[in-house]
Amino acid sequence: MAQEITPAIKQFIEKVKQHFQDDPKLMEMFEQTFINTYKTTIRPQADGTTFVITGDIPAMWLRDSAAQVRPYLLLAEQDQSIAKMIKGVIQKQFFFINHDPYANAFNETANGMRYHNDQTEMTDWIWERKYEIDSLCYPIQLAYLYWKATGDTTHFDDSFVEAVSNILHVWRTEQNHQQSNYYFVRDNCPEQDTLSNAGYGAPVGYTGMTWSGFRPSDDACQYGYLIPANMFAVVSLRQLTEIAKSILHDSVIAEEASQLAMEIESGIKQYGIVNHPIHGEIYAYETDGLGNYVMMDDANVPSLLSMPYLGYCSFDDPIYLNTRRFILSEDNPFYFEGKVAKGIGSPHTPDQYIWHISLAIQGLTAIHEEEKQYITELFKQTDAGLNLMHEGFHVDDPAQFTRPWFSWANSMFSEFVLSRIGLIVAGSPLHTLADNKGGRVCE
Repeated sequence: MAQEITPAIKQFIEKVKQHFQDDPKLMEMFEQTFINTYKTTIRPQADGTTFVITGDIPAMWLRDSAAQVRPYLLLAEQDQSIAKMIKGVIQKQFFFINHDPYANAFNETANGMRYHNDQTEMTDWIWERKYEIDSLCYPIQLAYLYWKATGDTTHFDDSFVEAVSNILHVWRTEQNHQQSNYYFVRDNCPEQDTLSNAGYGAPVGYTGMTWSGFRPSDDACQYGYLIPANMFAVVSLRQLTEIAKSILHDSVIAEEASQLAMEIESGIKQYGIVNHPIHGEIYAYETDGLGNYVMMDDANVPSLLSMPYLGYCSFDDPIYLNTRRFILSEDNPFYFEGKVAKGIGSPHTPDQYIWHISLAIQGLTAIHEEEKQYITELFKQTDAGLNLMHEGFHVDDPAQFTRPWFSWANSMFSEFVLSRIGLIVAGSPLHTLADNKGGRVCE
């Protein structure tokens, strides 16, 4: 059942639209994308938690659900119904993590529905059990940002403490993946939907980073150390350290999170940087710690392009700038340029398809106004007249697309538009929430 749009949301939309009175197309696109998640994907539960479907699939992804509701944090302090909704999402996410920290997507009830009959340790709550580092980062980020937006700390309860203990245990375990019991096999599927090596993934050496089975696209990692996901883990662990010190007063969690962040960061610096013959020192997308690398970037976040957006580095970090030039060039095998558009796609979608999510990240990490304006115009030209964002679309013909609307992409577009008028500072997600309260979202 569709959620009724609150007066605060209506007022906020009108406030934003006043900045674009000479651009009716952009006004309409913002209104439709900003309300899309609230109207179509929110499922309040009897226990006070909030279930968020991903859109065209009746399951809740830990990653997507956090990104879907994140723009509404700007209204959480003034609208108690929105605050309750977001807090409910956080509580539902940590309930799921405590159920199984290796699963990426869950059912609304323990109904046994699932995407596929996979060979892994399934339960009736689990829709899919693809282990992805970012599935554990996003809930920490959302819990942190909700605190910064509202001042509310009641969500840092026993369930939260149990969940972060589970997260720390998983990330520690997966520093030495050969000790892990996690496996995933899917029969009769494309190669990117299952793990090699009898479901345990390609062999890896110890690096200090933590292993991931799958990318934020839900595609299998070629090599287990997914660099952008490890970067996100570093940021999340630093946020967790602050929570543990300031709110939980738990020195054990604070020390463990801080130490793990340092170990992963050291691994990124030692094993994640390569010398490209054209672009100089850049970050690889994946490595195995044994000398093999995947040199690319993917549209899904965390991505290499999103590093400053996530708060991992500054906009003018030299290695990031080198990496960004590589990513936004034909040297990246998933950068496509056509008659209408150019940008980053994914092996998850067809060849020559680029993603609205990656365009939003490009705009949010752009330094120059010309690039931001280019991205703004590109959005307006590639919605196929629907005023909503797709997953991917063809660079020559935006009328060819995957998904008529994609909730995560709609939320990312909303963040980009809000950044254009200063309501969100391009950089860390909803960076100004913390700045307004005397702190910083990401150090």
